[in-house]
Amino acid sequence: MAQARQRVASARQQPPTGAPAKPAYSHWILDGRPGENLVLMPGQMHFGAQVASLRTLLGSCVAVTLWHPQRRIGGMCHYLLPSRPRAGLERDGRYGEEAVEAMVEQLQRMGTAPSDYHAHLYGGADTMPEGSTLKFSVGERNIEQGWTLIDRYGFQLQGVDVGEDVPRTVTLQLGSGEVDMRRGVGKAPPQHPLQRQTR
Repeated sequence: MAQARQRVASARQQPPTGAPAKPAYSHWILDGRPGENLVLMPGQMHFGAQVASLRTLLGSCVAVTLWHPQRRIGGMCHYLLPSRPRAGLERDGRYGEEAVEAMVEQLQRMGTAPSDYHAHLYGGADTMPEGSTLKFSVGERNIEQGWTLIDRYGFQLQGVDVGEDVPRTVTLQLGSGEVDMRRGVGKAPPQHPLQRQTR
């Protein structure tokens, strides 16, 4: 009887299917209602199976999408910068290394492995003004970090559209895993203030 009570108590502590438990640093990890079409702003992330779709708009930022074809769970992060020295700091979704690390933590909580996931990598537009003397733009650094993280975790890369100087809108359909990427017309939006401070 005591064992049965322990199992019931343990089950109550588990997150419901499709909604991994949120960590303490989770103010930038969005929840979503079943069937919701969720829009991610820079520095935000969502992972799970309940929402209908995830969408974001990119300039020099990068989005990584993940989808598990058998379990039909997935997510997206939208990061502004590749990484930061963070000794003693809580995780922050504005940084690629930390955002993808958080997605991996979430997918492992759901009993899956990074290598099970189809991944897409988008964004990293060149938003520097013409004639800029900077050799390595924020967009390029974000792209390099995206490649590094996909290799590090062993995701199955399915689609890429990065660089140049165009904005992109990315939508992930959680039910099917379909990723729709649309290129905008004209120049990508200007850099976020955080990106300008770290050049």
